Amino acid sequence: MKAYWIAHVDVTDPDQYSQYTQRAPKAFAAYGARFLARGGRSEALEGRATPQRSVVIEFDSYEQALACYHSELYQEARGHREGVAKAEIIIVEGMPPL
Repeated sequence: MKAYWIAHVDVTDPDQYSQYTQRAPKAFAAYGARFLARGGRSEALEGRATPQRSVVIEFDSYEQALACYHSELYQEARGHREGVAKAEIIIVEGMPPL
């Protein structure tokens, strides 16, 4: 069953954040990730204010999504995001086909 990373990100240092965005795609590719939404228009209708970036990434399984997050490749990239962006990331399992 498919799974999705849902991330809300506020960037405070775009130059340093670019070090993350240059490295993270290697991890996503290694785990078969597909971007469904990445930084396009968004509007908060309920809850917290709209983050600068909202991202939705699809994986073939919940296990793949978790493995990607915990992988050395992603954790190395994540290190470049620390201190220059506030990120909220959740992984949610999709529904079976109807």
